[in-house]
Amino acid sequence: MPQIWMTYDELGTLSGCSAAEARMQALHLSLDRRKSRDGNTRVKLNAALMARFFETIREADFDLDDAIAALRDAHRQMSGVVAADPASVGRGVA
Repeated sequence: MPQIWMTYDELGTLSGCSAAEARMQALHLSLDRRKSRDGNTRVKLNAALMARFFETIREADFDLDDAIAALRDAHRQMSGVVAADPASVGRGVA
């Protein structure tokens, strides 16, 4: 089963409440919580919340293929796979 971790803000958006209310919801449901490397606390969604999350994805009005292509393009750019700028090739060479 997949694991989906969300910040309190994200959980609040999913649940239609504030981040503080989402935190109380996470405590009430005894959801696993962890501090992430970015400093945000994230909670692991239970099966019911994952079902709600997947339902929002299905209902979303955007093109998943375009979103996936944009993510792949961003990954290529961040990993340095993008071709070097021809003007920068040879800089520093006498």
